[in-house]
Amino acid sequence: MDRLQDSAWQYVAEVLRPEDLPMLAAHALVDGHDSPALRELAGLPRRSDATEVRELYVQALSELDVALPDEETAGRRLLMSLAFGLVHGALIPKEVGDGLPTTVTARTQEETQFLSVAAEYSEWIEPDDLPAWERELQAAAKLLAASTDLGPGIRVPAPRHD
Repeated sequence: MDRLQDSAWQYVAEVLRPEDLPMLAAHALVDGHDSPALRELAGLPRRSDATEVRELYVQALSELDVALPDEETAGRRLLMSLAFGLVHGALIPKEVGDGLPTTVTARTQEETQFLSVAAEYSEWIEPDDLPAWERELQAAAKLLAASTDLGPGIRVPAPRHD
């Protein structure tokens, strides 16, 4: 899956911030995609009006025949991304707990298990309980990563530090 297609689920799952979209558009141009809206988006400054940026991004996707997934699919892809990120060492358990979407609908037993364990994280978790939770989350992430066909091509989003 290429960067632009991958960004569509990240956009719907609200992982991509508007200020990141002009650079994404510039990379998409380098990757060989081209459309009027994509060129315009790539030329915008990082701190452009968020509404304008979003509109241009959606228009560029439309011009390039890249469909935006529904919220359920985007949420499930985010779950996969978090699991793959944890399994491959790109994320730590705390980042998974912090990045957990609140509106994801799990479809499989493995998704449900991962979501359930990840949801147990909070900043108030007892320090003595943290290692057990991390091991359980790692195990659930490995099961989920091994059980899905949604994983190939999923890029792990960088943790948000708002």
